[in-house]
This record gives sequence, structure tokens and C-alpha cells, in this order.
Amino acid sequence: MSFGKLTATTIGALAISASAGIARDQVQIAGSSTVLPYASIVAEAFGENFSFPTPVVESGGSSAGLKRFCEGVGENTIDIANASRAMRATEIEVCAASGVTEIIEVRIGYDGIVFASDIDGNSFAFTPADWYKALAAEVVVDGKAVANPYTKWNEVNPDLPAQEIQAFVPGTKHGTREVFEEKVILAGCEESGAFEILLQAKGDEDAAEEACMGLRTDGRSVDIDGDYTETLARIEANRNGIGVFGLSFYENNTDKLQVATMSDVTPSTETIASGEYPVSRPLYFYIKKAHIGVIPGLKEFAEFFVLDDIAGPYGPLADYGLVTDPDLADTQAIVADEVVMQSPM
Repeated sequence: MSFGKLTATTIGALAISASAGIARDQVQIAGSSTVLPYASIVAEAFGENFSFPTPVVESGGSSAGLKRFCEGVGENTIDIANASRAMRATEIEVCAASGVTEIIEVRIGYDGIVFASDIDGNSFAFTPADWYKALAAEVVVDGKAVANPYTKWNEVNPDLPAQEIQAFVPGTKHGTREVFEEKVILAGCEESGAFEILLQAKGDEDAAEEACMGLRTDGRSVDIDGDYTETLARIEANRNGIGVFGLSFYENNTDKLQVATMSDVTPSTETIASGEYPVSRPLYFYIKKAHIGVIPGLKEFAEFFVLDDIAGPYGPLADYGLVTDPDLADTQAIVADEVVMQSPM
């Protein structure tokens, strides 16, 4: 991988010698498996171009990474949490209770959630309503909520292939799961008209949403707690399987997977950047401000990550599949000025 665009001036302005004599001199990062490859690319380049040690980047999922992040302040806690969703108010409160009171939110760009299957199998053109009807534990049939009776995709939508419903979806600890539930399952529930019927039956909007997003447990929908390589392995073992992936993972496996359209839009960096593709999400990392100036290279790594030459449209992250944030300059200013998030009201 080439980093020829990183000029000597750019590197020289950021690079400083690592401090000596502290217990830990290596930035430690954990969290989202979606953000993992981007963070790994940046960490490798940072280690090659700076005198600081290469940061350690671990996965584990957005929720797990943020849980570790919120354990407290100190060299025995991680410095950065990667996340494929925004930090929740409840997580900010947990952090605060453990002394993590100043958090810098860094939005690195955007990614899309795509629906891909075996390259030699049937092609699919989905809507969110198709996924709601296929995977919800309860669906509305003839005006009533019933246990999901569907076993094949053409029973959900006659325009889809007569293929067994078998979906591999992100487990609950993944940030991708929340986006999948809200932008696909809940959106499909609303799109199909089922939400209004469930609202009347449940008498409460929250209960209706919960009923919409509860997934079936009869084996048709399988939670994947590992990363996307596990989802790919499941599809290779079951050619009827359809997996939920990040766009970048799919684009790096087009020799094995074909991607479905969603609401007649093919996912791509262009359709995500334009907002045309309906299932996209911002990607983040969160910095523990109290560790800046204590852990050598922490701020320098964060500034390096959001450089135009790294996170911009012609940088290595875009080459891997990240959709550049049009407000990247604002993010650069947030990191440079160490602007912290506001506490939830």
C-alpha cells in the first residue's frame, strides 16, 4: 500500500519523538469490527511514518469496545473505542460514573450495510419490507400479528426467487445490528403497513417498535457474533444464505459474493455519498481526552487518521471502501482543538 501523498511537511508537522519513562507508550484501541480494517491501515501507516510505536488495534464489536472504554481512566484502560454507531447516552453516563468525563467523538466517514449472497446463486432485489416479512418473529397477516410463517423468499415477495430463507445477521454486540434493526427491519415494518396495526394492538409506540424489530428464533435468522469473515464462511457452507456485510468487506470479496439492490439502488461509494442508498451509517472512534499528553502519540494518531491524505477521497481508506465525510475539515478541527462531546441532558 502506497502512502506517497503523505508529504515530508505533513509528517514533520505531526511527528514528534515518543516520551520515555512511562508504563505504556503504545496507543491501545478496541471496538467495531467494521472500523477495524480502517484503523489497522492507519495504525500501520502511523507506525511506519512516526517514531511512536504502532498502535494496537483489537476488535470485539462496538458495544464491547465502548464498554472497555468506559471502565475508567488510566494506563490499564484503552485510549480509543471504534464504533459503527454513535455512542449512546446510557454509555456516556456509564463512562462518567467511571471517571471518563471528557470524550472526543471523531467521525471518520460513512459505510453502507449491504446484503450479499453466493456469487453463483440467485440474484435479489430487496426492499426493507421484504426483510421485515422474512425475519421478524411476528408479522401481520390478514390484519393480525402471527408467528412468522414464511420459509421461502417468494412467499415474502412473489418477485423474489423460490429460495429458502436463511439470513446471517450481525449479533447484538455489533453496531451494525442497531442500524440493521432500525433502517431495515423497522423501516420495513413501517413500509409494509404492519407498524400501524401493531401500534393499535400494542397501544404504545415503543412496544410496537419492539414487536417490529424482534427477530425470529427458528433458525431462519442467525446472529453472527464474529466479524464478516464468519458471515462469509457461513454462506460458503450454505449457498442459500444471505449475509449482512459492510460495503467495504463486500467490495474486497466480489470474487465470492454478489450484492443485492435495496429499494432499487445498488450500494456503492457513490450512492452512499449521495444519500441515495437507504442503508448507510457513519463510522466513529472515541478518544479519552484524559489520555492525551499521557499516552505518547495518541493525539498525533487521531490527527493522522483524519488527514485528507488518509481519510480523504484519494486516501488509502477510500481505496478500501470508506465513503469520505464531506465535513472532514470540521472533524479535523474537532481533533486539533480537542473538542469534547456534550453530556446528555
